Amino acid sequence: MMSSSLLWAVDVYGRVYSLSNAGGRWERSKDKVLELKRVTAVKQCCWGIGCDSQLYLNVNPSDVAIRYQEETYENQRWNPLDGFTDAMLPTDRWSWTDEAGLNPQPLHSFQLPQLPSESWEWEGDWFVHDESFGRPSTNTGGWEYAVDFPASFSKDKKWNSCVRRRRWLRNRRYKALGLWSKIPLDRGWPPPQPFTDISCGGHLMGNSSEKHLYLWAVSQQGRVWFRSGIQHLRPEGCRWEEVAVPGEVAQMSCGPGDLLWTVLWDGQFLVRTGVSCEHPKGSSWTVVEPPMKNMGAANVSVGVNVVWAVTKDNKVWFRRGVNSHNPCGSRWINISGEMVMLSMGPNDQVWGIGSEDRTIYFRQGVTASQVTGTSWIPVHAQWDSSGPAKGHPSHEYRGRMTDSSQGSVLGLEESLGGPNCPIPKATIPKITSDSFISALVSDRECTIRPVGSKLLPPVPAEDRDQDQAQNQEADGGDEEVLSSLGEIPSKATGVDPWSNVDLEEEAKGKPPAGQGEAAAQRASVATYPLELPEVEERPPWAWVSGGGCVFTSDSRIGWLESSEDKTCSLSLAITPAHASADKKKEASEEQIFEKLVSVAKGRLRWWRDWQPHQWEEVCIALEQARTERGRREDILYLYYKHNNDKKFLCTPMSDVTALVPEIRDSLYCFAIYTSERTRQRWPLVLSTLTQQDLQKWLSLLGESCCHSKAIVGAPSEQALWAVTSKGDIMLHEPSPSLEAPTSSPACDHMFWYQVPGHLHTVECNSLGVVWGIGYDGTAWVYTGHRGGSMDADSRDHQRPLADVRSIFIYENQRWNPLAGYTDKGLPMDRHMWSDASGLRECTKASTKPPSPQWTWETDWAVDHSAPEGTDKEGWQYAADFTAAYTGNKTLKDFVRRRRWIRKCRIQLTGPWEEVPPIPLSDITILPCLAKSSMEQVPLWAISERGDILCRLGVTRQNPAGSSWLHVGTDQPFCSISIGGGHQVWAIARDNSVFYRGSVSAQNPAGDCWYHIPSPPKQDLKQLSVGRTSVYAVDENGNLWYRHGVTPSYPQGTVWELISNNVSKVTVGPLDQVWIIAEKVPGCPSESPGTVCHRVGVQPMQPKGQSWDFGIGGGWTYLSVRGNALEAPRALARSPQPPRAQRQVNGNIIAC
Repeated sequence: MMSSSLLWAVDVYGRVYSLSNAGGRWERSKDKVLELKRVTAVKQCCWGIGCDSQLYLNVNPSDVAIRYQEETYENQRWNPLDGFTDAMLPTDRWSWTDEAGLNPQPLHSFQLPQLPSESWEWEGDWFVHDESFGRPSTNTGGWEYAVDFPASFSKDKKWNSCVRRRRWLRNRRYKALGLWSKIPLDRGWPPPQPFTDISCGGHLMGNSSEKHLYLWAVSQQGRVWFRSGIQHLRPEGCRWEEVAVPGEVAQMSCGPGDLLWTVLWDGQFLVRTGVSCEHPKGSSWTVVEPPMKNMGAANVSVGVNVVWAVTKDNKVWFRRGVNSHNPCGSRWINISGEMVMLSMGPNDQVWGIGSEDRTIYFRQGVTASQVTGTSWIPVHAQWDSSGPAKGHPSHEYRGRMTDSSQGSVLGLEESLGGPNCPIPKATIPKITSDSFISALVSDRECTIRPVGSKLLPPVPAEDRDQDQAQNQEADGGDEEVLSSLGEIPSKATGVDPWSNVDLEEEAKGKPPAGQGEAAAQRASVATYPLELPEVEERPPWAWVSGGGCVFTSDSRIGWLESSEDKTCSLSLAITPAHASADKKKEASEEQIFEKLVSVAKGRLRWWRDWQPHQWEEVCIALEQARTERGRREDILYLYYKHNNDKKFLCTPMSDVTALVPEIRDSLYCFAIYTSERTRQRWPLVLSTLTQQDLQKWLSLLGESCCHSKAIVGAPSEQALWAVTSKGDIMLHEPSPSLEAPTSSPACDHMFWYQVPGHLHTVECNSLGVVWGIGYDGTAWVYTGHRGGSMDADSRDHQRPLADVRSIFIYENQRWNPLAGYTDKGLPMDRHMWSDASGLRECTKASTKPPSPQWTWETDWAVDHSAPEGTDKEGWQYAADFTAAYTGNKTLKDFVRRRRWIRKCRIQLTGPWEEVPPIPLSDITILPCLAKSSMEQVPLWAISERGDILCRLGVTRQNPAGSSWLHVGTDQPFCSISIGGGHQVWAIARDNSVFYRGSVSAQNPAGDCWYHIPSPPKQDLKQLSVGRTSVYAVDENGNLWYRHGVTPSYPQGTVWELISNNVSKVTVGPLDQVWIIAEKVPGCPSESPGTVCHRVGVQPMQPKGQSWDFGIGGGWTYLSVRGNALEAPRALARSPQPPRAQRQVNGNIIAC
C-alpha cells in the first residue's frame, strides 16, 4: 500500500495548495492570509518563503507526535558544615549547567520565551531522572557522585565523593503539525538577509538510521545560507550559517543525496563538491557552463542522480553523467518541452510549469533505467470546496448587474452619463505584491497591456469578495475610486491600463449595430464575460515542489490519468491551452526525434589500475542517449573510491575499440579497450559473478558500441576477422582509408566486436565466404551474411555449436645418483608440474578449463602423441630442461618430462554451419577484388593427417560448397595459401615449401608441385599469398618476403627478411600485410599476440615501411583477405601548363 504524500504548489497570487497522491483534489492551505513565493518540500515537511521574505514551515501530520526532551543538570558540592549544597567554589561550574558543565542552564531559562518558537508547548513540569546507567535508583534521588566535576560519576556514594549531580528532564511537544508556522530568528546569532529562494534535501546521505535534513537558502544579495540542526525532533533546525560563494546566486537546488547546484545571475551554474555526512556544507564550488553560450540558465532542479535545467528561453535540458562521484556531470542534452521551472521528486520524477499556459506538468515514463522519461502530461486534479466552482465560470453574468458583479472598469465612462446614474464601485483584482509578481511571473507584465494580449486571469471569487467589502467600507466618493484607478481611457484607444483579466475576446463583447444607446451602456462590462469559454477556472501556477510526492513508476495516480484525448500528452513542445493547429502538427512531426536517456547499472569487480593491482568492488553505469535522427551517444561510467575519495572513470562508447572476454583467476571477465588504453597496453578489466551477467553486459555494451559507431546489420563482405587465444571471434568493419598509402588511420583506433562462436582459425574473402576451424578440427562456414540484420541472425541463423579443446600440463623430473629420476629438482629448476614453458606451475588440481563456459570431458591421461616422440610411459628425455627433448634415453639425459592431456568441451550457439566429415588443420580462400564476378570460389584446405584438399562448388550463394577433391601429395602438409592468379603455395611438415602449378578455374586442382627453396638455415611454418606478394613466417618468428613473383614466373626468385617477432601473417587482395606479433616493444608484461599493420605498402614498395601496433594481448589469428576496399585516389595534375582558349563566333574552342 502506497503511503500518502503531497505535491505542493504556489499560484501567482501567493496561495499555497497541496495535492495528495492518494486523493484527487487540490487543497488550499488552512491559513487563508498566508502568501508564499516559493516552497520546497520533502515527505516529512514543506518550507516556504513568504511575501514578507520570512521563512515558514509546515510539518506534515503524523501518528507519532514530535517530542523533544530538554535536560539540565543540578550540581552540588560537599562542605564540612552543611554537607552537599549549591554553594560552589569559584573554579567550579555553575549550579545548573548542561552535561559538560560549560553552559549555565537554570530551570527558568526554559520558560515560554525561551522555547524555540510558538509552535512548541510544554508537556508537564520538570522531573528528576531517577535512573542511572540503566538501573533503577530508588534511594539515591537521582544523584550521581564523583571526586570532582571533571571525573566520572557513579551511582554509589563513597567517602571521597565531594561533588554530585542529577539530571532534570522536561518534554516539549511540537503542536503546529499540518499548519504553517514562521521560523523565528536565531537567538544569539546575527539575522540573515531576506531570502528569495530555498531548497531542502540531503536526507538520503549516509547509511545511519538517524537522518538529517539540510536547508539551503539564497538571500536578496545573492548570498548562500545553510541551516543546520534539522532533525525529526527538531524540525525547525538550529541556526543559519553563511557559505561563501564566488558570485551572486539567483536560484539553487539541493537533491536528496549529496548533489547541490546553483544558478548565478549571469546564467552559469555552480556545483558544490565535497558534500558528505561529515561535511554537509561541502568544500568547494565548480563552475559548469550552461547548455548554450548565448543563453544563460534560469532554473535548475536536482534529484538523486540527475540534474535538469531550464534556460532563459524556457528550453529544458538534462545533464548527463551526474552522480555523487561526478556531481558536475559530463554534457547537456536537450529535452522536449518549454518550462519556466522544474522540480524533482524523491525517485527522480520530474514536475514542471509550462511557459505558455502555466499548467503543472509531469514527466511520464521516468524510471531508474529510463531517466529522461517519454512525454509531458498535465496534472488533472479537481479543486476543494474553497476553490473555484466547477460547471459555471465565475465570469458568467446571471441576471441584473449588481456591484458585486462589476469586476472591471471597462465601459465605466458610459456609466457616468448623467447625475441620476450612480457610479458603480469598481472592484480591482487583488495583486499581492509588485515585486512578488515580477519575481514569479518572469517576463509576463501585469500592468499596461494592449487589448488582445494575454494577461493574468481574474482574481478568484473569494478574493474578489474581500476586495468588494473593502471598497464598500472605504471612505470617499466616486472621484476617489476614479483617482485610484488613474485616467479612464477613451473608447477609441481600446487600452485598459488597469485590467488584469484576459481581454483576448473583447471585440466579441461589443453590441451589434442598430441597438440603442442604453443597450450599448448595458453591454459594456456585463456582456463581455458572457463570451468567455466555459472552463473550470484555475489560477496560473508560479512554483511547484515535488520533493515530497512519493510514488513509483508503476503507481496509479488518478490525477495523472487524463480521460481526455491523448494529444494532451506533450512529447516535444508544451503547447498552450489555445495553441494553434500548426504548432500541434509541428510538434507531432518532431516526436520521432525525441531525445531519450536510459541508464543500466550494476555492481562488478574491477582490476584496478594502480599498485597493488587487485580486484575492487565498483559500480558501473551505461548511459544510453538517443539524440536527433536516432543517433546514439552512449557513455560508460565506473565509480570507485580511492583513499576514501569518490572517483570515477568516463568512457564514451564511441571511443571503445574492443570488448574482449578474458581468462583471469577463473573468473567471468572481459576487457574494455579504447585507443588510449590500447597504446598504454592496459585495458579496463571487469568481472561478473555469473556467466549470465557476463553475457548480459557483453551484449549490452557490444550493442551500444555498434549503435554508437553506426554499425547495424550483418558483417560486410570486406570485414577483417580475427580469433583470440580464448577462441572468441572478433570482427572489424574497415573504412576505405584503412589501406591508404599515406595518412591511414591508426591501428589502435580500429573497432573490433565479437561474433558468436568459438574457433581456432578463420579465413574469408571479399565475396562473403567465411570458413573457420575449431580446436577439434571441425570445419564451419559462416551463414550470417544472409540474415540482413543482427536480429535476423540471432533468430534464423543461430545453430548449436560445440568445440573440444585439449589442455596440456607437463610432469618434470630430474635424475640423481641415489634415487634415479624423482620430482626433487634443483633450486633453480622449473616447477615439477608446469606448462610447456616451465614458467608457471600447473598441477592437476590447480589447472582449470579456459573459462567457466567449458566443462571437462575426460580425465587426465598421459599423452603419447607429443612431438619428438615418447617412450612407452610417455617420457621425453633431455640433458636439461631448456634443451631439446627426444623419446629415447641416453647417458647424458639428466631430466625428463611427459605431457598429460585432458579434454574440455564448450556448448554455445552461433551463425555457423558445420561442414563434415573431414577434420581440418588449415584453410585458405582465394582473395578476390571488390568487383569480382567469380562464379566458383577456390578454397583449399589441409586435413589433420596432412592431406591437401580442394573444395568444389563454393559460391557466394552456397559458401559451404558441395564436396572435397583430394590433391595428391607425397608427404603431409601444415600450411597452405592461395593468392591472385590462383597461385597455391604450401608448406610441408618437414618445413619444405611448394608451389602448385597450372591451377585455374578450369583446372581447380592443378597438375604438379614445384619445390621452392626455403630461406637459408630457416624452417618456414606458415605463409600467406596476396595478389602479387608472398610472405612467410619461420619457426623463430621471422617474417620473409618472396622477391620476383610475377604472372610469368610465379615461383619468385629469393627470400628477404622483413622483420622478427611475428607469429602469423596474412596478406590481402590488395597486397596489404598484417601480422600477429609476439610482443610489443616496450611492453614485456603483455601477453603474446598483438594485431599489427604494415604501413606504407604500395605497388612500387610492396614491403612497406614500418609497423603500426594495434590491439593486443592474446590474439592468435587474423585474416584480412576479404578487405578489397581501395583508398580513394587523388587525380594527379598534368605537368603541362593549361592551354589558352580563344573565342570564335561566340563559342570557346581550344587552340
